[in-house]
Amino acid sequence: MSDTHMADRLIDRLSLDLRPVRPLPGPGRRAALWLAAVCLIGLVLAGFSDLGRMWARLTATPDMAMAAAGAAASAALAAVAAFMSSLPDRSRLWSLLPLPTVALWVGASGLGCLRGYALPGTIVEPPGDGMSCLVFILGFSVPLSALLVLMLRRACPLNPSLTAGLTGLAAAAAAATLLNLFHPFDAAATDLAVHGVAVALVILLNRVLGGRLLN
Repeated sequence: MSDTHMADRLIDRLSLDLRPVRPLPGPGRRAALWLAAVCLIGLVLAGFSDLGRMWARLTATPDMAMAAAGAAASAALAAVAAFMSSLPDRSRLWSLLPLPTVALWVGASGLGCLRGYALPGTIVEPPGDGMSCLVFILGFSVPLSALLVLMLRRACPLNPSLTAGLTGLAAAAAAATLLNLFHPFDAAATDLAVHGVAVALVILLNRVLGGRLLN
Protein backbone atom coordinates (compact mmCIF):
# COMPACT_ATOMS: atom_id res chain seq x y z
CA MET A 1 0.00 0.00 0.00
CA SER A 2 1.47 3.36 -1.03
CA ASP A 3 2.15 6.13 1.45
CA THR A 4 -0.31 8.37 -0.40
CA HIS A 5 -3.11 5.82 -0.04
CA MET A 6 -2.37 5.35 3.66
CA ALA A 7 -2.42 9.10 4.19
CA ASP A 8 -5.78 9.36 2.39
CA ARG A 9 -7.25 6.62 4.57
CA LEU A 10 -5.96 8.33 7.72
CA ILE A 11 -7.50 11.63 6.66
CA ASP A 12 -10.80 9.90 5.94
CA ARG A 13 -10.81 8.28 9.39
CA LEU A 14 -9.93 11.51 11.18
CA SER A 15 -12.60 13.48 9.35
CA LEU A 16 -15.32 10.86 9.80
CA ASP A 17 -16.85 12.41 12.96
CA LEU A 18 -16.16 16.04 12.20
CA ARG A 19 -19.06 18.45 12.48
CA PRO A 20 -19.23 21.92 10.94
CA VAL A 21 -18.22 24.67 13.34
CA ARG A 22 -20.70 27.51 13.71
CA PRO A 23 -18.79 30.80 13.42
CA LEU A 24 -19.15 33.34 16.19
CA PRO A 25 -21.18 36.47 15.46
CA GLY A 26 -19.11 39.61 15.03
CA PRO A 27 -17.86 41.45 18.14
CA GLY A 28 -20.14 44.41 17.48
CA ARG A 29 -23.20 42.20 17.21
CA ARG A 30 -22.41 40.33 20.44
CA ALA A 31 -21.75 43.60 22.25
CA ALA A 32 -25.10 44.90 20.99
CA LEU A 33 -26.86 41.79 22.35
CA TRP A 34 -25.27 42.31 25.77
CA LEU A 35 -26.20 46.00 25.76
CA ALA A 36 -29.75 45.03 24.83
CA ALA A 37 -29.87 42.90 27.99
CA VAL A 38 -28.62 45.90 30.02
CA CYS A 39 -31.31 48.10 28.46
CA LEU A 40 -33.96 45.49 29.28
CA ILE A 41 -32.87 45.56 32.94
CA GLY A 42 -32.98 49.34 32.82
CA LEU A 43 -36.55 49.29 31.48
CA VAL A 44 -37.65 47.02 34.31
CA LEU A 45 -35.94 49.20 36.94
CA ALA A 46 -37.40 52.35 35.38
CA GLY A 47 -40.81 51.14 36.46
CA PHE A 48 -39.72 51.59 40.09
CA SER A 49 -37.88 54.89 39.57
CA ASP A 50 -38.94 58.53 39.66
CA LEU A 51 -37.86 59.32 36.10
CA GLY A 52 -38.90 62.97 36.30
CA ARG A 53 -36.72 63.56 39.32
CA MET A 54 -33.82 61.74 37.72
CA TRP A 55 -34.14 63.79 34.53
CA ALA A 56 -34.24 67.04 36.50
CA ARG A 57 -31.14 66.01 38.44
CA LEU A 58 -29.15 65.07 35.34
CA THR A 59 -30.09 68.19 33.39
CA ALA A 60 -29.60 70.67 36.24
CA THR A 61 -25.84 70.87 35.66
CA PRO A 62 -23.56 69.67 32.85
CA ASP A 63 -21.31 67.61 35.14
CA MET A 64 -24.08 65.25 36.23
CA ALA A 65 -25.22 64.65 32.65
CA MET A 66 -21.65 64.18 31.38
CA ALA A 67 -20.85 61.72 34.18
CA ALA A 68 -23.93 59.63 33.36
CA ALA A 69 -23.18 59.76 29.62
CA GLY A 70 -19.55 58.82 30.29
CA ALA A 71 -20.58 55.80 32.36
CA ALA A 72 -23.04 54.60 29.70
CA ALA A 73 -20.52 55.08 26.89
CA SER A 74 -17.83 53.31 28.94
CA ALA A 75 -20.10 50.29 29.33
CA ALA A 76 -20.72 50.12 25.58
CA LEU A 77 -17.12 50.64 24.49
CA ALA A 78 -15.66 48.34 27.15
CA ALA A 79 -18.03 45.59 25.98
CA VAL A 80 -16.89 46.09 22.36
CA ALA A 81 -13.25 46.09 23.51
CA ALA A 82 -13.79 42.88 25.50
CA PHE A 83 -15.21 41.05 22.48
CA MET A 84 -12.47 42.45 20.23
CA SER A 85 -9.71 41.42 22.63
CA SER A 86 -11.14 37.89 22.82
CA LEU A 87 -10.21 37.28 19.19
CA PRO A 88 -6.58 36.20 18.68
CA ASP A 89 -6.26 38.09 15.38
CA ARG A 90 -7.22 41.50 16.83
CA SER A 91 -4.77 44.04 18.19
CA ARG A 92 -4.45 44.63 21.93
CA LEU A 93 -4.89 48.32 21.17
CA TRP A 94 -8.64 47.65 21.18
CA SER A 95 -8.37 47.55 24.98
CA LEU A 96 -7.76 51.32 24.90
CA LEU A 97 -11.14 51.97 23.27
CA PRO A 98 -13.05 52.88 26.47
CA LEU A 99 -10.30 55.11 27.95
CA PRO A 100 -11.68 58.46 26.64
CA THR A 101 -15.17 57.80 27.98
CA VAL A 102 -13.79 56.54 31.30
CA ALA A 103 -11.84 59.80 31.54
CA LEU A 104 -15.07 61.72 30.85
CA TRP A 105 -16.94 59.68 33.48
CA VAL A 106 -14.31 60.16 36.19
CA GLY A 107 -13.52 63.76 35.24
CA ALA A 108 -17.14 64.91 35.20
CA SER A 109 -17.78 63.17 38.52
CA GLY A 110 -14.77 64.97 39.98
CA LEU A 111 -15.99 68.32 38.66
CA GLY A 112 -19.25 67.76 40.50
CA CYS A 113 -17.33 67.52 43.76
CA LEU A 114 -15.82 70.97 43.10
CA ARG A 115 -19.15 72.63 42.41
CA GLY A 116 -19.88 75.32 44.97
CA TYR A 117 -23.65 74.86 45.04
CA ALA A 118 -26.00 71.95 45.59
CA LEU A 119 -28.40 70.67 42.98
CA PRO A 120 -32.05 71.44 43.75
CA GLY A 121 -33.96 68.48 45.07
CA THR A 122 -30.85 66.54 46.12
CA ILE A 123 -28.80 66.08 49.25
CA VAL A 124 -25.21 65.12 49.91
CA GLU A 125 -25.05 61.40 50.52
CA PRO A 126 -24.69 60.58 54.24
CA PRO A 127 -21.57 58.50 55.04
CA GLY A 128 -23.59 55.43 56.02
CA ASP A 129 -25.64 55.42 52.80
CA GLY A 130 -22.61 54.87 50.60
CA MET A 131 -22.87 51.15 51.32
CA SER A 132 -26.15 50.97 49.38
CA CYS A 133 -24.40 52.31 46.26
CA LEU A 134 -21.61 49.80 46.74
CA VAL A 135 -24.09 46.93 47.08
CA PHE A 136 -26.08 48.12 44.04
CA ILE A 137 -23.05 48.31 41.74
CA LEU A 138 -21.63 45.00 42.96
CA GLY A 139 -25.02 43.28 42.88
CA PHE A 140 -25.84 44.21 39.29
CA SER A 141 -22.27 43.76 38.10
CA VAL A 142 -22.29 40.06 39.02
CA PRO A 143 -25.02 38.91 36.57
CA LEU A 144 -23.84 41.35 33.88
CA SER A 145 -20.28 40.03 34.21
CA ALA A 146 -21.49 36.42 34.17
CA LEU A 147 -23.45 37.04 30.98
CA LEU A 148 -20.43 38.63 29.31
CA VAL A 149 -18.11 35.81 30.34
CA LEU A 150 -20.65 33.26 29.07
CA MET A 151 -20.78 35.06 25.71
CA LEU A 152 -16.97 35.11 25.57
CA ARG A 153 -16.39 31.44 26.44
CA ARG A 154 -16.31 30.24 22.81
CA ALA A 155 -13.66 32.79 21.87
CA CYS A 156 -9.92 32.34 22.32
CA PRO A 157 -8.38 35.41 24.00
CA LEU A 158 -4.60 35.46 24.02
CA ASN A 159 -4.70 37.57 27.19
CA PRO A 160 -7.64 36.27 29.27
CA SER A 161 -6.95 38.62 32.19
CA LEU A 162 -7.13 41.67 29.92
CA THR A 163 -10.40 40.51 28.38
CA ALA A 164 -11.80 39.72 31.83
CA GLY A 165 -10.76 43.16 33.10
CA LEU A 166 -12.60 44.83 30.22
CA THR A 167 -15.59 42.63 31.06
CA GLY A 168 -15.50 43.94 34.62
CA LEU A 169 -15.26 47.54 33.43
CA ALA A 170 -18.23 47.09 31.11
CA ALA A 171 -20.36 45.47 33.83
CA ALA A 172 -19.41 48.03 36.50
CA ALA A 173 -20.03 50.98 34.17
CA ALA A 174 -23.42 49.55 33.19
CA ALA A 175 -24.34 49.07 36.87
CA ALA A 176 -23.22 52.63 37.67
CA THR A 177 -25.41 53.89 34.82
CA LEU A 178 -28.41 51.99 36.17
CA LEU A 179 -27.70 53.46 39.62
CA ASN A 180 -28.74 56.88 38.30
CA LEU A 181 -32.34 55.64 38.41
CA PHE A 182 -32.17 55.47 42.23
CA HIS A 183 -29.46 57.97 43.19
CA PRO A 184 -31.03 61.16 44.61
CA PHE A 185 -27.71 62.51 45.89
CA ASP A 186 -25.52 65.35 44.72
CA ALA A 187 -21.89 64.74 43.79
CA ALA A 188 -19.52 64.48 46.75
CA ALA A 189 -16.02 63.18 47.37
CA THR A 190 -17.29 60.30 49.52
CA ASP A 191 -19.81 59.34 46.84
CA LEU A 192 -17.12 59.34 44.15
CA ALA A 193 -14.81 57.29 46.38
CA VAL A 194 -17.48 54.64 47.04
CA HIS A 195 -18.26 54.34 43.33
CA GLY A 196 -14.55 54.10 42.54
CA VAL A 197 -14.05 51.32 45.08
CA ALA A 198 -17.04 49.40 43.69
CA VAL A 199 -15.83 49.66 40.09
CA ALA A 200 -12.28 48.66 41.08
CA LEU A 201 -13.57 45.62 42.99
CA VAL A 202 -15.63 44.47 40.02
CA ILE A 203 -12.67 44.79 37.65
CA LEU A 204 -10.37 42.98 40.09
CA LEU A 205 -12.80 40.11 40.67
CA ASN A 206 -13.33 39.72 36.95
CA ARG A 207 -9.59 39.61 36.28
CA VAL A 208 -9.15 36.92 38.93
CA LEU A 209 -12.24 34.78 38.37
CA GLY A 210 -13.22 35.64 34.81
CA GLY A 211 -9.63 35.34 33.64
CA ARG A 212 -9.53 31.74 34.86
CA LEU A 213 -12.79 30.90 33.10
CA LEU A 214 -11.60 32.41 29.83
CA ASN A 215 -8.17 30.78 30.00
